[in-house]
Amino acid sequence: MFSIGDFARHGRVSVRMLRHYDAIGLLRPDRVDESSGYRFYSGGQLARLNRLVALKELGFTLEQVGRILDDQVSVAEMRGMLTLRRAELEQRIAGDRARLVQVESRLRIIEKEGTVPTHDVIIKSIPAVRVAELSGVAEDFEPESIGPVIGPLFEELCCRLAQAEIEIVGHGIAYYDERQDGTVLAHAAMPVAVEPDAAYDFTITDLPAVPEAATLVHRGAMKEVLEPWQALGRWIDDNGYRISGPSREVTLVFTEDQSGWVTELQEPIVAK
Repeated sequence: MFSIGDFARHGRVSVRMLRHYDAIGLLRPDRVDESSGYRFYSGGQLARLNRLVALKELGFTLEQVGRILDDQVSVAEMRGMLTLRRAELEQRIAGDRARLVQVESRLRIIEKEGTVPTHDVIIKSIPAVRVAELSGVAEDFEPESIGPVIGPLFEELCCRLAQAEIEIVGHGIAYYDERQDGTVLAHAAMPVAVEPDAAYDFTITDLPAVPEAATLVHRGAMKEVLEPWQALGRWIDDNGYRISGPSREVTLVFTEDQSGWVTELQEPIVAK
């Protein structure tokens, strides 16, 4: 038998918390001394305490924890529940980190308002190009929505091209079409030199030539692309142009570490 203090020490919880668990019926002492009121716990109760704490730390309410423990779920079921909950929390954390990156990016943009632009914008023509492509739907244009869609599309496209023994003859191109419901159709495209064939499990299409495009080179991860895209948009508006077609992102340098990426942002333009 453990005193409540010793049980708290071995379970790595507070005495106050053990008293609370007792009061709400989540973890009753194995025995209570009638004369002194001292609580005593058995070593076997550490198993219930471990489950209780793990479920609580993973975000379950104490009411939910009680129902789970009282149902006497098996170790395998418990592991499955905890694994699923951990995955949900990891996804939430990843989403929060992505949102933090965008908040920081917008803060940088705000801080630079009124300063002299540092981005070099070049106007040039873009030739037509034949590409193999796969497409997928993103919720919106925010980087945390686009990234999880366009990245896997490029990976899958490269695998399918390799299986079809088709050579990639240029830089990867991402372009986007806004749909009527506000979602975005994201296209992952790779230049190829083959004719369309219904047997392919990807689309062969020709991207049209662009007589004039405002372009800007972005160095770094695409989650940090908000600032250069806005800089390019402001330059277009300030210099008497308007956007005349879907924008493109052309990957000039691809590395395992996204900080080494070099991407050319291309915005088709015409004079106002």
